[in-house]
Amino acid sequence: MKILMLAPEPFFQPRGTPISVYFRLRALSDLGHEVDLVTYHLGEDKLFPGLKIYRTPKLFFIRKINIGPSLAKLPLDFLLFCRAAGRLIRKRYDLVFSHEEGAFLGVVLSKLWKEPHLYDMHSSLPQQLENFNFSRSRILKAVFNRMERFILKNSRSIIVICRDLQNQVERGGFGDKAVLIENFLDFPSPRYSEQAVGEKRRALAPRGEKIVLYAGNFQHYQGIPLLLEAAAKVKEPAVFVLLGGTGVELEEMRRKAAELGIASRVVFVEKVPPSEVPLFISAADVLVSPRLSGTNTPLKIYSFLKSGKPFVATNLWTHTQVLTPEISLLAEPDPESLAKGISFGLTQEEAQRRAAAARALAEKKYVYPEYLKKITMVLDIAAGTPSGKD
Repeated sequence: MKILMLAPEPFFQPRGTPISVYFRLRALSDLGHEVDLVTYHLGEDKLFPGLKIYRTPKLFFIRKINIGPSLAKLPLDFLLFCRAAGRLIRKRYDLVFSHEEGAFLGVVLSKLWKEPHLYDMHSSLPQQLENFNFSRSRILKAVFNRMERFILKNSRSIIVICRDLQNQVERGGFGDKAVLIENFLDFPSPRYSEQAVGEKRRALAPRGEKIVLYAGNFQHYQGIPLLLEAAAKVKEPAVFVLLGGTGVELEEMRRKAAELGIASRVVFVEKVPPSEVPLFISAADVLVSPRLSGTNTPLKIYSFLKSGKPFVATNLWTHTQVLTPEISLLAEPDPESLAKGISFGLTQEEAQRRAAAARALAEKKYVYPEYLKKITMVLDIAAGTPSGKD
């Protein structure tokens, strides 16, 4: 197929949706499809066979796009629409494939050029307004609800990345269009030697303490203050490594650790390339996700399950869509419960058994051939193949 893809993102940057876009492009390339990607002027080129990237014109006053809804996206999305329309004028496509709010633009273009549309639904658009504290306006939320329903109704097929979104699409009456494709793929990384892992452990925990690792951004919904409060209650000798913070959020959490009197037990590491994250995971003894809000499954879950390390997560739907007590340590979202879960992961043989079960599950279920199969399935539905979901 010849596919026009709209990604209203800084592509590529190592964060949420751009990571998902990367793996969609990789899969489409491996399946032999041709993709013209229209995206923002920001980001690093990542090329695959059959892929061409077309960027919006540079706007000198926009040098960064924050995660979540942003007013800066308005002029960029207008330019994205114009760039995509220009591609449709010049070339005939078999499919328009759009991500996030770009799907509204994609549906309009697909109607004008009478092409099928595929919606890659990474999150609920109205829910983003609350998750990122962008707005609590009922009017704006109603507009986003209408926009989302318009997209779902007018898309030939829909990718959903978690069970919560699948349930939402089914409640809306569009379940026959949807295919669940979880974001479980990992970036290629070096096979780190025992020596490299040992050196990293000594650098992070020079006194031989065990290592508890958080990896991800420091947005409020991630629950970093909760993790620090729990760390203050953990009695075992352990170092808490918080990987991925930047800017103001990082400085706020440094101050929080100092206020709790645990600055010497917390190591902050700024964002590293995705290929280096597995080294930190290999060096850790326990992995943790203290997320407090949202309903999407965190991308890190799948890497953590594959690691074979004890994994402690808050007992919320954002995690329990995937996690069960058989493969993880689920803790209530309060400091005392999270601290007990971490201590259990650090000391109990049962935690190791669950970690081994998690790895076995991941090696069976979260594999690339299954990902390619589901991509083919959703393309078949978009192309009007009745057997697409069989």
